Amino acid sequence: MMRSPLSKQIVAVFFFRLLLNTGRRFVYPFAPALSRELSVPLSAITSIIATCQVATLLGLFSGPLADRYGFRVMMRAGLAMLTLGMLLCGLATEYWLVFLGLLVASFGKVVFDPSIQAFIGHNVPYERRGRVIGIVETAWAGSTLIGIPALGLIIGKVGLTGSFYLMAAFGLICWFSINRVIPADTPTAVSGKSGLHIFSALPRLFKIRSVAGMLSFGFWISIANDSLFVVYGAWLEQDFQVSITTLGFSTVAIGAAELLGESMTAFFADRLGLKKAIIIGLCLAMTAYLILPFTTGSLWFAMLGMFFVFLAFEFTIVTSFSLSTELMAESRATMMAGFYATAGVGRMIGVLVGGWFWQLGGIKVVVWSSMGLTGIGLLSFVWGLHGWAGKKNQST
Repeated sequence: MMRSPLSKQIVAVFFFRLLLNTGRRFVYPFAPALSRELSVPLSAITSIIATCQVATLLGLFSGPLADRYGFRVMMRAGLAMLTLGMLLCGLATEYWLVFLGLLVASFGKVVFDPSIQAFIGHNVPYERRGRVIGIVETAWAGSTLIGIPALGLIIGKVGLTGSFYLMAAFGLICWFSINRVIPADTPTAVSGKSGLHIFSALPRLFKIRSVAGMLSFGFWISIANDSLFVVYGAWLEQDFQVSITTLGFSTVAIGAAELLGESMTAFFADRLGLKKAIIIGLCLAMTAYLILPFTTGSLWFAMLGMFFVFLAFEFTIVTSFSLSTELMAESRATMMAGFYATAGVGRMIGVLVGGWFWQLGGIKVVVWSSMGLTGIGLLSFVWGLHGWAGKKNQST
């Protein structure tokens, strides 16, 4: 089979990720509709969301499997999980079966993401990696700006059950088409061909200084961002008495900030240098956290402040994906799975401590804590990457 040009592969991967991201994120805005459909309290749906976050930890083990058996194999496995999960949700009428279906679909993204990042790391030279990963990561914002609104229209026409079936159908189409777009892994593409034990790379995540620094960086900045994300709605309601409609608009603003941040990675990260771009992004994020409490006099200024917080964070985190693909070139999927897992732990902790910070002192305590935690992330990054230099002309 002839190999598709890389540009066509990236376009196809964008749509694969758009589908997977929509499947992961749609539960948030449609949680009330799900609770009514299943005749369960809203807390039962939020329990699904929390469990799906825990699934990120299990993704730690998908990376070594991808490094041994191939990136395309695990990508197909992720799409198969999305398809089966959504099909189960469509067929089921019981809460626990829908719970299982959404968990399986969510785990599909956890399996897919490290493999696609590793695939890009293997096929794209280091000096152009920020651009390609930035383009692919716009599918995250696209799920908020395109996928979820489109799914809302579909639910309005055919109901939740019909939307589950449609998502399953799209997943099946992607599963069949991926072999036509993504080439089979060559023996040199995956470390397992040389006899590496499946999980032997995992301990190395904490023994290599640059890797340990990057994992720590992802952990701290994820706590910082999610501790704000979980309370910003309460802040807007308390200080500005906003309506549900306005809160919905704020989600669109965050999606736009994510899109701009991902686009900035695509256009500027390689030019700046990935290490320098991450440090700049962290400094901008700390500045945005610092000034956010001073925007309480105007809703528009508050929304603008939130926009810049998420813009700086998204630019930083997406650029860090690009750099992370180079830290363990022989075990890229393992590295990316480890990064996603530690960042996932950070997000879970952020959700827990954000409410406590809010009760302790309102938005000031929340965002200034976020600034401090981001500063720890900066120190971790500088410590870990001190003296490290990427390969300038790698195209393995």
